[in-house]
This record gives sequence, C-alpha cells and structure tokens, in this order.
Amino acid sequence: MNVSEWIQIIFLALVQGLSEFLPISSSAHLILPAQLWGWEDQGLAFDVGVHLGTLIAVVVYFRQDILLLFKAWILSLKGVSTSEGLLSWLVILGTLPAVIAGGLFVSAIEHWGRSILIIAVTTIVFGALMGLADVYRSERRSLSEINVKDAVWIGLAQAMSLIPGTSRSGSTITAALLLGFDRQSAARFSFLLSIPVTFGACVMMMARVQTGVSVLPLEMLFLGALVAGVSAWCCIHLFLKWIASIGMMPFVIYRMILGAVLLLVYFFGSGS
Repeated sequence: MNVSEWIQIIFLALVQGLSEFLPISSSAHLILPAQLWGWEDQGLAFDVGVHLGTLIAVVVYFRQDILLLFKAWILSLKGVSTSEGLLSWLVILGTLPAVIAGGLFVSAIEHWGRSILIIAVTTIVFGALMGLADVYRSERRSLSEINVKDAVWIGLAQAMSLIPGTSRSGSTITAALLLGFDRQSAARFSFLLSIPVTFGACVMMMARVQTGVSVLPLEMLFLGALVAGVSAWCCIHLFLKWIASIGMMPFVIYRMILGAVLLLVYFFGSGS
C-alpha cells in the first residue's frame, strides 16, 4: 500500500466521522472524492470499520445516559415507571420507522439514490427545511417532555434520512425543532436515536461482506475505524457544546454551497 492510499483512508474516515453526526449528509461528502479525484470505493469492509468507529464514539460519549436508560428500561419491564424508562421506550419506538423503511426500501434506495443529482437536490431541499425549522423554532419544550407522538414523528424523519443527501441528524433535529424542542434536546435525542440505527447498519453490512474477496489490510481498517471514532467523538462533544449558541444556520449555508457544488459536478463534470 502506498502513501496515497493511506491518505485516502484517513481522509475518508475523517469525513465519515465528522459528517455522520453533523447535519450535513455523509453520503453527499463521500461521493465527492470519487467524482472529483477518481478515488475508488474502499469496499464494504471499510464501511463497516468506519461505522463501528462512529458507533463506539457515540456509545462512549453517552455511556452514562445509556446505562441509566438501560437500567430504567429493565425496571419498566418489572412495572416500575420512571421518566428514563419512558425515554428508553421512546428511543426504541423512534427507531422502528427506520428499521421498517430500511427493510422495505433499501434495495430501491441503493439502486436509485446514488445519483449525484438526487443527493444534490436532497442536500439543498432538506437544508432549507432545517433552516426554516431553526428560524421559526419555539424552544418551548425540553427532552423531559417528549412523548409517543414526538418519537413517532422524529422516527419518521429518521426513516426519511435513508435517502442519500438527507442527513440522519439533520432530519431528526429538524423534526424535533418543528415539534417545539430546544436545540440541545433535539440534538441529544437525535444522537440517542443514532445508536440502535448505526448498530443495525453495522450488522447489515457485516452480513453482506463476502468472504474470499479482496479487502483492505487489517491495519488500514483499524486506522479507518480509529480516525472515524475519534473525529466522531470530537464532533458530538463540540456540537452539543455549541448548538445552543451557533444554531443550525451555519450548517444550512454549508449545505446550500455543497448542494450547488454537487449540481456543478453533475451538469459539468463526469458524474451522472
């Protein structure tokens, strides 16, 4: 393996780690290197590695919350009702739409959703929706006030993010803001929802990794997972720290620029 391949691994893992949790669409970013520089797809094993890295990052960051929710969930099975127990069930409920949509439409999305044009349009359209949700937010509710109806709507928004360019965190935060939650509560619930979904994605991709095919060396896969994990942890920490003050508008502007670049690539580049 030459130096350029190591650089590609580090760059792609860094992009995955940062764009997985920021509301800017990881699929939009990962398609650009291939289109602009002709980089080859690193393969499904690499995708598994970087997703495992981001999964470990979010689990480590929210380890106390996860432990608390898990204990409360166990108690709820025994008939003990707590606010944490309710939240644990709402995380499960909010995950179901994405699981169902993934099972029903994953093949169609993989076939039709990889077009640069589709990713460019969804990047811009959902970016605009995110901007409207942030501008007209009421922030009258906190995470402690979330209910079944909220979890269903946010879960449906997460299912929409299966369309490349939409952004999982962007769609769920947008839905939560429209439902009246403050920015930090919206982001926190979005990150909690990401844990079972990312785990499920890893399991699905692992099942599809074919044995006997050429994959990246183990050390490259480990490096990709490490870079994705560290960058994702830093991203979560900084996003939750700054979201209340910076809002969503910097990401909206960035998405508009990114969408415009993708449109230029589609109409004037080699992509189609």
